[in-house]
Amino acid sequence: MEVLRPQLIRIDGRIYRKNPIQEQTYQHEEEDEDFCQGLVESAEEPCDGYEVVQTQQGFQCTVKAPSLLYKHIVGKRGDTKKKLEVETKTSISIPKPGQEGEIVISGQHRSGVISARTRIDVLLLTFRRKQPFTHFLAFFLNEVEVQERFLKFQEEVLEKCSMDHGVDNTIFQNPKKLHLTIGMLVLLSEQEIQQTCEMLQQCKEEFIDDITGGKPLEVEMKGIEYMNDDPGMVDVLYAKVHMKDGSNRLQELVDRVLERFQASGLIVKEWNSVKLHATVMNTLFRKDPNAEGRYNLYTADGKYIFKERESFDGRNILKLFENFYFGTLKLNSVHISQRFTVDSFGNYASCGQIEFS
Repeated sequence: MEVLRPQLIRIDGRIYRKNPIQEQTYQHEEEDEDFCQGLVESAEEPCDGYEVVQTQQGFQCTVKAPSLLYKHIVGKRGDTKKKLEVETKTSISIPKPGQEGEIVISGQHRSGVISARTRIDVLLLTFRRKQPFTHFLAFFLNEVEVQERFLKFQEEVLEKCSMDHGVDNTIFQNPKKLHLTIGMLVLLSEQEIQQTCEMLQQCKEEFIDDITGGKPLEVEMKGIEYMNDDPGMVDVLYAKVHMKDGSNRLQELVDRVLERFQASGLIVKEWNSVKLHATVMNTLFRKDPNAEGRYNLYTADGKYIFKERESFDGRNILKLFENFYFGTLKLNSVHISQRFTVDSFGNYASCGQIEFS
């Protein structure tokens, strides 16, 4: 990391510099103590934008956080919490493990309370980013016509290209799970799921209804493309999705939803625009039919997972099926889908949704 260009961390619309002090890769839970201390020392100057209440004993500030992340504020043997309290001259009250509630910061000096709040926010954000994704915003693309055409695509690819390296029936998507992802989410409590539902409803009221005109968006799935830059070694092949009328309304809708969720902190900002695609082949499926693309990177304990994969030669597939027609769909809803779940129709279970008409 370059000293003059440190990593920036965005929290509630504020931006902090993360200094390269004791920076190390988080690998095992027993390393929490040193890792957390590095983060605590890296927190930049306090922000004065927090809501701090004056009490008879001094000042107080509360932090909402899912119980799954409490342990990262406490640290091994309580050392992280103690260090925060000593350095900021505050008292930090954290709910018991498994109990949802608020972290309460109390102190005699307002500046100390704000400093503790800033450092806790940095810790929470850092360890939230190490949690595996739990949900995603998506359109379902599993209408009967599209499923049938997808199965036809699979049949013809295996018939004509099965001799190509790495091509077999194990790497095809489950047709019932065809979807278009808007963004990935880490939702660690029922409250956060409810917050996501409310945010999606706000998007509908503020701009989605205007974009859709209160009607489904008619789209076409046609043509295939690959993710990497070598068609001879492909890991993900996807179908392209676009508006049938040639307009940019679908792209505008998903980009504005992404922007709104990024601004709220519910989605980590990785890019400014959604790549409209529906995965049809993925080499991760070869060993694990339930694998979900590039998002299986961390366990619940924050440990990195290395997914070894065998790429396939996609040159003939791209040549023969470049403009394959998967069908038309009427997109009428955006779903908050839960990973690694299945509903009665074989699709991802939905925790909430909005409809256009």
